[in-house]
Amino acid sequence: MTHPDELQMARQALADTVARFARQEIAPHVTAWDAAGEFPRGLYAKAAALGLLGLGYPEEYGGTPAPHALRLAMWVNLCRFGVSGGVLASLLSHNIGLPPVLALGSEDIRREVIPPVLAGERIAALAITEPGGGSDVAALATRARREGDEYVVDGEKVFITSGMRADWITLAVRTGEPGERNAAGISLLLVPGDSAGLSRTRLDKMGWLCSDTAHLRFDGVRVPARYLLGEEGVGFKAIMGNFNGERFGIACGALGFAQACHDEALAWAQQRQAFGRPLVDQQVVRHRLVDMQQRIRSTAAWLEQVAARADAGDTGADWIGEVCVLKNHATQTMAFCADAGVQILGGMGYMRGTVCERLYREVKVLTIGGGTEEIMKELAARQWSLV
Repeated sequence: MTHPDELQMARQALADTVARFARQEIAPHVTAWDAAGEFPRGLYAKAAALGLLGLGYPEEYGGTPAPHALRLAMWVNLCRFGVSGGVLASLLSHNIGLPPVLALGSEDIRREVIPPVLAGERIAALAITEPGGGSDVAALATRARREGDEYVVDGEKVFITSGMRADWITLAVRTGEPGERNAAGISLLLVPGDSAGLSRTRLDKMGWLCSDTAHLRFDGVRVPARYLLGEEGVGFKAIMGNFNGERFGIACGALGFAQACHDEALAWAQQRQAFGRPLVDQQVVRHRLVDMQQRIRSTAAWLEQVAARADAGDTGADWIGEVCVLKNHATQTMAFCADAGVQILGGMGYMRGTVCERLYREVKVLTIGGGTEEIMKELAARQWSLV
């Protein structure tokens, strides 16, 4: 077991490394990348060289095993100092695309897929949401029928992060009998990005402008049967479990972005002169900054507690419910801080290029992605036996 002092030292070292990387390699370029609609693919290799892509993955596949406490430190600092949800979403899309491969894939598939992704040479994505349904995963309609040693896939997926550039797509499909909300017939299939019959359309968004979000269409796409992850019919349970890690990551990111808004707002208030003195001398401004800190500190403390429970192996129903409402709390904290930051910056807060303006536009997707606020409340109620 790692000594608490050793863990704290490792966390601080990781936080310093991530902050330096984000300040140098991400933050100065985000505005230009947003205008271009993408960031350079070479950023994956740079992040991989520091071990950021492999954090939390087994050594045999090129990763570095890490507790939730370390992953928390990486996500928060990457967001706080990288100040772009679009970069975070695509750069770390493998953290929702690879876990099912690691959990269910054969050893040959793991060794084929995971090491190149963690090395920044390949990009992995997860494709679940469809045009006809989002949160209701059990109702998905994309079909995969078995023909000999292949599956033939027909259907559509939408709002897929890294969808335009993904080399591997972990795809939710229906292999069982068709039927409305038939969870037992859902499976996971790994689809190579260069498969014939796969087409992609880029989507324009309110925020995350440099993240390549796509609408995917599968028209008779043939996938080797060996790319089935686990057995047929186990996909729904795997998807639900995968959401827990995604929601924890979203909460970490929301905290980092809230801190970024506070950083910019405080710096502005300290240097901006109004009525002959710095803006921060105005009580109403100071109190707004305190309100931001109140929410930031409560979110940070809650994240630490949830991470500690996970690292102690306490990830049962109560923990799952807590992750759901923590995601809501963290994203609400980010929303409050983004709004307060824009207000403190005044007219400048409405201008493209400021951190608060960017994050004000980006916060809404975090309240939707990984499960809407309403779904989070319902899941928590069920996990806590309130219904």
